[in-house]
Amino acid sequence: MGMIIGVTGHLSSGKDTVANYLQQELGFLHISLSDILREDLKRRKIPLTRENLQDEGNYIREKYGGGILAERALGKRLPGKNYVITSIGRVDEINVLKKHPEFKLIFVTAHAKKRFEWMKKRNREQDPQTYKEFLKHEKKESKGGGAKFRELDNCMKASNIIVKNSGTINELNKKVNKLIKDIDLRPDWDEYFFGIMDAVSRRATCDRGKAASIIVKDKMILATGYVGAPAGLKHCDEVGHLMEKTKHTDGVERWHCVRTTHAEQNAIAQAAKHGISIKDSTIYVGMEPCLSCAKMIINSGIKKVICKRRYHAANESRIFLKEAGIKLIVKEKKVESYKNMNA
Repeated sequence: MGMIIGVTGHLSSGKDTVANYLQQELGFLHISLSDILREDLKRRKIPLTRENLQDEGNYIREKYGGGILAERALGKRLPGKNYVITSIGRVDEINVLKKHPEFKLIFVTAHAKKRFEWMKKRNREQDPQTYKEFLKHEKKESKGGGAKFRELDNCMKASNIIVKNSGTINELNKKVNKLIKDIDLRPDWDEYFFGIMDAVSRRATCDRGKAASIIVKDKMILATGYVGAPAGLKHCDEVGHLMEKTKHTDGVERWHCVRTTHAEQNAIAQAAKHGISIKDSTIYVGMEPCLSCAKMIINSGIKKVICKRRYHAANESRIFLKEAGIKLIVKEKKVESYKNMNA
């Protein structure tokens, strides 16, 4: 899917150094929210001044919402590529980026006096010239001193990783390299539960869909289920499929194996058998549930369904889940394929 690393932080803390390392040494592609504004001004032949950039940013946020620049940045991505996104300064932007499952936000900071010295060395014309001016500007940037300024204190609270830049550029680069390795190796919660679900699916006994599901609440597994015949009965792997033709509301006739109980149904039944409440829980599944499973999910009190892929006959399920107020998240937009899926 591709990793997305957001980089933000205090003034002159080393944000550009982090972004440059990701781009030049680790092959990340770079998208700057400020550059998106610069492109707008160039297209409209407006001078590229700091004030014009601020005015343009305020204008499009007011017209299209506070997360518009982040939305446009995500729209620039190529599939499967790693990206670093910079010039993030508002929580609205972070909230949009966090919708992407592979997004992590790094906040870079350092002692104020050290950052002021670094800023003087870069010698940009519009930078504060005294330490007092530097602190005054920083206060506005940190607390959100009006629409033209960032809200870095809130961005810091929303970040996944805080990097303290207290040494040389080489030391900072080493920190970043280690962080990226840790992020790449350590799965997020959805990946973690999908990994366990894949292991459970190996117990499935119908080769038309080696599916499994996991019911989770507060990051704890409550129940698991996989496709198979009811307890004590012969499985498809032993005696073959028990096929039945069903005419759906869309007019299409499809064959289904009715020997098995679906993974979602087995997980819900397992929880009921052992007296485990699954109210307000989340269920992880390989693909969107069929209508029968969707109705069981609704009645069981589950509040969120997270799927790896789409199911080719899930339109009714989507309607039912939406009407019941259950959140449906599909990680990949491709349709799940399985043996004899059109039979």
